[in-house]
Amino acid sequence: MARLLARLELAIGAVLLLVITGLVFSAAVMRFFGHPLIWSVDMAQLLLIWLCFFGATRAMRDRAHLGVDLVVCYFSRRIRLGIELGLAALFIVFMAVLAWEGYKLTMLNKERIFGDSGISYGFVTIAVPVGCILLSAVIIANAVQALRDPQGRTLVFARPDGDADLHQEV
Repeated sequence: MARLLARLELAIGAVLLLVITGLVFSAAVMRFFGHPLIWSVDMAQLLLIWLCFFGATRAMRDRAHLGVDLVVCYFSRRIRLGIELGLAALFIVFMAVLAWEGYKLTMLNKERIFGDSGISYGFVTIAVPVGCILLSAVIIANAVQALRDPQGRTLVFARPDGDADLHQEV
């Protein structure tokens, strides 16, 4: 199931990036010929917001976000897991608050028109709660995977690629 979700995230991200690129290119070409596509810039911005959230979710699933482990890399796996589980809980609480505020913002903006596109600004702001829910789901999945790892190599945020071994030699 996780592989299917990862492939779906990649496909959605690729399609969004392709559409954004096509919109920006078309807008530039049409502007050159004196017929600007005013709505295309708004659509590209809207899709970029969604792309950012899908990209963040994909990076979280792959544990590819930047992190500073200067201190925690010297702790045992069990202590690091405890720290990461605490951070995951804090992150999920923050995402829940952000999702709720994003939902309220979406409800306030659903009647507002987004630029020259003619669509509701709610399509822009709904990306925040949807993205927060997706990120929280991935954090929970990462935490469950880390707790079920019999070898103890997987953590919630850190990649299980032997970075700890590198720091142990220093």
